[in-house]
Amino acid sequence: MGRIGHIATGLALAALCPTGALAQTQQDADSQADIIVYGRNLPQIGTALSASQGVVGYRDFEDRPLARVGEMVENVPGVIATQHSGTGKANQYFLRGFNLDHGTDFAGFVDGAPVNMRTHGHGQGYLDFNFLIPELVERIDYRKGPYFADVGDFSAAGTVQFKTLDRLARPLVEVTAGSYGYYRALAAGSSVVGGGDLLLAIDGTRSNGPWDLNEDLKKVNGLIKYSRGTADQGWNIGFTGYHATWNATDQVPERAISDGLISRWGTIDPALGGRTTRLGLTGNAVLGATQISAYATYYDFLLTSNFTYFLNDPVHGDEFQQRDRRGVFGGSVRHGLDAHLGAMPVAVTLGAEGRWDHIGKVGLYSSVAGVTRATVREDKVDEYSGAAFVDATAALTDRLRLSLGLRGDVYGYDVAARSLPVNSGKGSDAMLSPKAALAWRATDSLELYANYGESFHSNDVRGAAIRVDPVTGDPVDPVPVLVKARGQEVGARIERPNFTASINAFHLSLGSELVFVGDGGSTEPNDATRRYGVEATIFWQPVRWLALDAAGALTHTRFHDVDPGQDHIPNAVSEVVSAGATLDLGRGISGSLRLRHFGSAPLIEDDSVRSRPTTLVNMGAYYSLTRMKVGLDILNLFNARDADISYYYASRLPGEPAEGVEDRHIHPVEPRQFRVSLRYQL
Repeated sequence: MGRIGHIATGLALAALCPTGALAQTQQDADSQADIIVYGRNLPQIGTALSASQGVVGYRDFEDRPLARVGEMVENVPGVIATQHSGTGKANQYFLRGFNLDHGTDFAGFVDGAPVNMRTHGHGQGYLDFNFLIPELVERIDYRKGPYFADVGDFSAAGTVQFKTLDRLARPLVEVTAGSYGYYRALAAGSSVVGGGDLLLAIDGTRSNGPWDLNEDLKKVNGLIKYSRGTADQGWNIGFTGYHATWNATDQVPERAISDGLISRWGTIDPALGGRTTRLGLTGNAVLGATQISAYATYYDFLLTSNFTYFLNDPVHGDEFQQRDRRGVFGGSVRHGLDAHLGAMPVAVTLGAEGRWDHIGKVGLYSSVAGVTRATVREDKVDEYSGAAFVDATAALTDRLRLSLGLRGDVYGYDVAARSLPVNSGKGSDAMLSPKAALAWRATDSLELYANYGESFHSNDVRGAAIRVDPVTGDPVDPVPVLVKARGQEVGARIERPNFTASINAFHLSLGSELVFVGDGGSTEPNDATRRYGVEATIFWQPVRWLALDAAGALTHTRFHDVDPGQDHIPNAVSEVVSAGATLDLGRGISGSLRLRHFGSAPLIEDDSVRSRPTTLVNMGAYYSLTRMKVGLDILNLFNARDADISYYYASRLPGEPAEGVEDRHIHPVEPRQFRVSLRYQL
């Protein structure tokens, strides 16, 4: 792509553009000189409905060192992506005082298709972006809070949408080698076929990682995409394929490290790991004011974990396996029209969507040395939903816009409990979610916002059908299918030449928090919560060759209506800071420096045990010739010995008391690593 950044001129107006318009802009831009366009510097005033939404173009993350693909979401200000297991597993996400586990209240989309998995074998809302190829992501659109009518499930904290390229300016081949047996190869290119653009890419990764137990990651991604037409009249169809296998070093008790039982990179159970296969088909079309999206996904997942070792079963151990095999089918349609209320112009969007998760098997099993020993629970589930929404934005004056929206969702489910038929059941739930936004353009460079919205997350429908605990046999109260979230926000955005900034204050309440249970390896509904906080972002390009950005968030989080002194939310990070510098010094020399910090968090409800802060710095340096680019990425530049994630619960090692030992369990950040890459464009 050369020194010219991929220009995300589509902005939010082209967020669903299915054609090659943006890629053509990039290709045309290659013939110009000394033009660098950053998505964060593109104007949002006059189109955005909140201070906490934005767009990130390819140039913003082109030279951003990544330890894992899931860290692409850290382009969203205030989001942290960590890992407590193997690389092939979905990342752990943090945003707005949420420990989002692997998804829960954070909705993710790729080319219009939802990525979150409902009623997943490992955790509700499981959000695995490992099938993405970062070099082929054209743009990232993000929105925080439950203020937008076109998204429903899992959107309380935020929404992120990735759009992949329709075509490349030139074919490319790239190879990367790095510390701890890291090897990656990528080949991608496009050509004109039948009057449209055909894009092909294949990406493979092998890695052992720094762990005493080699991770032995074997991962392959593929993308085929065909696009025709224009931004106003066009369509595309895409196919993604992803398969990965890996060994996992999960979080381990700190006492095992301090007592010398294992090293900092050691493991207790060497049989842990997993595999994932994902095949996805997407289709998008724009027919004037009408946009249509459809998708179909095949998914197969197996994960072996062990968090408590010999606490529950001193003979066989507590190792367990989680399986998930399903097909996901759905689509959406929306139509925009211009109307008038008297002399006042009103832009109206009408939309509908549907989704069906046909889950052939979702189960939990006890295992020994990675071999299934017994079935704890196995189910077949059909979960389906439909939604309709309307959004109307009126220009009250030439500087004041009012947006009102309403969304209605209906869910249904059919659980067939194969292992314990009493836990079978059918049911449904529904929810209305109103939205409102006010945007006032106080000056040409300052816009103020006020937002209110309601949304929800769905619970695992096995919990809605359950009657008896499959382990103890005790009666269990079912949970609701849908849980309400309510949010409010006020904010401001400043845009001046080469400078943008935003600040917002938000409040969010949930009827029930989805909390990760360390000794069970899954998310479970907990008490109602409230959180409020302040976020700020800044982007500044003081000179042509330097771009600076920073984001910070402070959040206060508590359980609501619980016993005094028991209201802290485990793993609710209260402070997040990220900052970076991107340089383009001319003569083919460029580089980046990134800092990521997240603060201490309570690990239990009484706040008597807390995690320790984590701070990481990554650096990249690059040299480009006409068609060749050489890169050096240094991950964890200062070799920090912090934790990627910390939990506090009881586990039992051999020889310890039957009741186990309460302890911190940590997954350390990986030590300093070097990765060298070579890209050649044909």
